[in-house]
Amino acid sequence: MAPEDNRLTDGAPMRPVSCGQCGSRVLVRKSSWQQTSVQWNSEALRGCREHIAATSGPAAPAGLETCHALVATIRAATLNVTIEVLDDDRAG
Repeated sequence: MAPEDNRLTDGAPMRPVSCGQCGSRVLVRKSSWQQTSVQWNSEALRGCREHIAATSGPAAPAGLETCHALVATIRAATLNVTIEVLDDDRAG
């Protein structure tokens, strides 16, 4: 039996990224161009403008699905090679 391919998780630390809009700091790992892992902490959630807007008011949803400003920041960091794409197959 062939060994399991763990190259996307072995030795792949999460990197800190600060949102270009609000400055909230999260941890990010780009396993591929299609897959991004983001680890939020309570301080980042309290500082994220989109999270505050999404969770304020009587009809607010339970949480934030994505922060568009943070997505743009992560994309820029990836294109500037501040965040490494572990499986850099852009054709996939």
